[in-house]
Formats: sequence, structure tokens, C-alpha cells
Amino acid sequence: MAFNAHIFAPCADFTLDVDLSLPDTGVTAIFGPSGSGKTSLLRAIAGLDRPARGRIDFRGQIWQSDRVFLETHRRPIGYVFQESSLFGHMTVQKNLAYGQKRTRKPLKDSGPILDLLDLGPLLHRHPHQLSGGERQRVAIARALLPGPEVLLMDEPMASLDFSRKKEILGLLERLKSDLKIPLLYISHNVDEVTRLADYLVIMDHGKVSRQGPLQQILSGDKILNRLSNEPFSLLFGRVATARTAHQLTEVDLGDVLIRIPCQAVKNGQEIRLHLYAKDVSIALNRPENTSVLNILECHIDAIEAPQNGQCLIHLTLQNTRLQARISAYSCGELNLRPGQQVFAQIKAVSIIQ
Repeated sequence: MAFNAHIFAPCADFTLDVDLSLPDTGVTAIFGPSGSGKTSLLRAIAGLDRPARGRIDFRGQIWQSDRVFLETHRRPIGYVFQESSLFGHMTVQKNLAYGQKRTRKPLKDSGPILDLLDLGPLLHRHPHQLSGGERQRVAIARALLPGPEVLLMDEPMASLDFSRKKEILGLLERLKSDLKIPLLYISHNVDEVTRLADYLVIMDHGKVSRQGPLQQILSGDKILNRLSNEPFSLLFGRVATARTAHQLTEVDLGDVLIRIPCQAVKNGQEIRLHLYAKDVSIALNRPENTSVLNILECHIDAIEAPQNGQCLIHLTLQNTRLQARISAYSCGELNLRPGQQVFAQIKAVSIIQ
């Protein structure tokens, strides 16, 4: 574990009281509604705010204890805020040079970061000449150039439109694979979390309600419904066949093969699939003469009480968990019950990208 953070800090509307152990690789998403304490937690980790009590250590280095408090500039972090906060009177190049003042690296070492973020053509522009996505790319580069050992990001896409968010999401995926440093990422957006996160921390009123590897947390029945207005399953798989003779992509989930419309992926690539509960129907017997590509034999794990005439059915294979949302009428007519063997028909599934 990279981070160990035990923090107690009274705030205006809640008391931040957390006990965290976070991994030193991949993306840790800190998720929760507005006012749950996400930013307060990140600012405490960064040393921007000093908690009343606490201990924070990173890879064995104590950042805060009863006797120690490292100022922000002495912590090996990069911090990206919701707004890019660039100096308007400076060019991109000068903004980046300003961000390098804390590092001993010569400016020539900035090349790989500039290339990764595609900032070369923007160096002589001023912030007002950049799009929102371009400004955030500059802000990310400014945070990375000092060579941090961890990157902290506080909802960096909150002010961006859909196309810019998609651009930055793709960039963050490249950062995740290329830089090999842990990233703490605040969000209340389900799509961002399911696409980027490896580890998930869910906060509520200043406390951690749950934390753990993303796949493990999402296997909790109630968590899925809290993350989205529309219940969904997140499936982790590896591309078995990128393109079949019938223009399909086959994804191996470990205990079952899923076929989806052909995607721009490579054999062996790890991918995530998004499956809405409304796109899963249930049959008591294996359907025949159907156009549905994916029919999975599974068991009913649990059935939630009906709401608005709909039942949410939790299904399990060997290792894969699914959800199906069907009418309460159908649930009664089929006499569905926990432990029963059924067949799940998947009408639509999409790759997360």
C-alpha cells in the first residue's frame, strides 16, 4: 500500500474522519456526492489543509503525524484542480516552466511529457487561446513536470463538455499505463469511475463507507445502484478474438465468452464492458431460434423488492455477476426465486471507452 491516511478534521457541514490504505499503482477513485468530503480529503493528503489530528505516510515517508507536518512543496505530489488555474499573462511554455521550479530536472527532460500530452503546437499560445480540454492538458503537464511520485486530481473534467471529457479520459488512460505512478482521482461521475478506476473509495458525510478493488466493490449489490440511476454491471475481460469472420469481437470473462459488435481492440487486450440491467432478460429454458448473441446459464442470487412495478434480479455465473431488471409481473409469472437456474439473454453490451 502506498498511502496510509488516518485523518480527523472538523469541517463546516461534517467531520472528516477517515482511515485509508491505498495501493501504490493504478487509479484510486474517490467517489461520492457533492459535500461528502472528497476534496477535503485530497487537500489534507496534499498538505493544503492541516487536519486537527492524523497520520499520513506514503511509501514509508511520514507526511504528517503528532510530531511531523511536511508542507505541500515537500511532498512528492502533482495536483490538478477542477479549474486549470493557468497564469493568463504567460504563454503555455512559461506556465510549464513556472511549474518546474520545484524540480531539479532540466527543462530538456520535459519532452516526453509534452509529447504524451501533445502540447508542442500549443507552447507559444496564451490560456485564452486554448480550449477547455487544452487548458486541462497544460494543467496536467504542469503537475507532472516536477516528476511527482503520485498525482492528485480533483474533478479535473467538471467544467468540460462531453467531447473534451472523452479527450481527457483517453489521455488519463495513457498516463495510467505510461507513467506508472499512482493517481488519486476525485469524481462523482459513474462513467469516469468505471472507465479509469482500479481501486474505489466511496465517501459519505466525511466518512469512508466502503473501499477496495473496483471489481470487488462493484460486486456488492447495493453499491451498483448508488453509483447510477440505471443499475448496471461492470464486466472485466480480455479480448479473445478481435475480429471474427462475422465481424464480431469475442471477450473472455474467465467463465464465459461474450460476443459484441466489432471493436477497435487487439487480441489479449484487457477491456471493461458496461451492461445495463434493462438490457438483460430472463428465460427459464435456453431460448432457441433467436437473434440474441449472448445467452448465459446462471443462477439467481437475490431478488430485490419491486419498485415502480420493476424487480432487480441479481445473477451469478462462476465468477461473473450480472443484474437484470424485469417487470414484477414477469417475475411472478415465472415464479423466480433465489437459487434457481435461469438463462440470461443479453440484448446489448458496450465497451467502456
